[in-house]
Amino acid sequence: MIIKHLPFTTEEYDRRISLVRGAMDAAGIDTLFVTDPSNQAWLTGYDGWSFYVHQGVILRLEGDPIWWGRRQDASGARRTVWMDDDHVRGYEDHFVQSTERHPMQELAGILQELGAKRIGVEMDNYYFSAKAFAVMQAGLPDAKFSDATAMVNWKRAVKSEPELDYMRNAARISEKIVDGLLERVEPGVPKNEVVAEIYRDAVRGVVGAWGDYPAIVPLLPSGTDAAAPHLTWDGRPFETGEATFFEISGCYRRYHAPFCRSLFLGTPPDFLKRAEAALVEGLEAGLEAARAGNRACDIANALAAPLEAAGIERGERCGYPIGLSYPPDWGERTISLRVSDETVLEPNMTFHFMPGLWMADWGLEITESIRITEDGAAECFCDRPRKMFVKP
Repeated sequence: MIIKHLPFTTEEYDRRISLVRGAMDAAGIDTLFVTDPSNQAWLTGYDGWSFYVHQGVILRLEGDPIWWGRRQDASGARRTVWMDDDHVRGYEDHFVQSTERHPMQELAGILQELGAKRIGVEMDNYYFSAKAFAVMQAGLPDAKFSDATAMVNWKRAVKSEPELDYMRNAARISEKIVDGLLERVEPGVPKNEVVAEIYRDAVRGVVGAWGDYPAIVPLLPSGTDAAAPHLTWDGRPFETGEATFFEISGCYRRYHAPFCRSLFLGTPPDFLKRAEAALVEGLEAGLEAARAGNRACDIANALAAPLEAAGIERGERCGYPIGLSYPPDWGERTISLRVSDETVLEPNMTFHFMPGLWMADWGLEITESIRITEDGAAECFCDRPRKMFVKP
């Protein structure tokens, strides 16, 4: 007998499925095929490193969802999803990386068997290829397909209390990682040695919360490289006279709380201290604007004013929704904290408010993961000083 350790109750999954079915019905979809592994997990509990092959969840307007994927991964599905075993289907291994056949041929047969006529698929998704869609269409010539990108993602925007608890656990891990960084980073220490300790802290977790793997690897460019926000690490040592920003996240049961802090080794130049002051002022203004009933753009506008006053031009978005996620991204890919997004903020929406500065030859990040509260300013998941740390 398989003993399952589900992260949520079946009532919680029922609530989620009801939300998505409402969106399906409004869009005229009778069958939704979900390939994003974060959405699969959110709907069914499925958790495994198998998203490099074709897999997904079939959700109809009635009945339990069906998890479909590679047969060897069906064993993992039976151990992690809340549905009965007869709602787990696996395809033969001869479909994997074959030039003669494609897994979507089998999926098309299943959808035909289920009577799917109006099918929604996540067209703009890391895990759903052009070839997969072409094969599906060929196998279901009488079906009508529509783009259901982010249909599930939008229903994930407002978190339940158990989800918020998981994010708070992730935040404790994020704090542990940052505390370790501030202690260990010194001139002459190779970056890969520090990253090894990041992973140690991330996976060991904290009392009461073991560490899961985050959806993004640690990002920690230094000096002029900090102008580029998404560089990882190498074996070069940290150097005196350089700032490094550290973008990391603790993860607990696939839930994230991203957290960024910057560290300068030596005496920071005046221009960097002025940028720090403007960034912190903008960050705190944005946190004050992050209230239920305000809009996503209100946060971005609050951030922009102190930066513009300091002569710093920042055109990028300054945040995105977070929660449950798998590689390659811990964002939920819906709302953007930027001046053009007028999405109204609701209680228990969660964001990484990340007003990073990436200039021509320097960079600085001081960020917070936040929850929109029922009243008042946002709750910050992590609790560490908002500043550029300095080691003389």
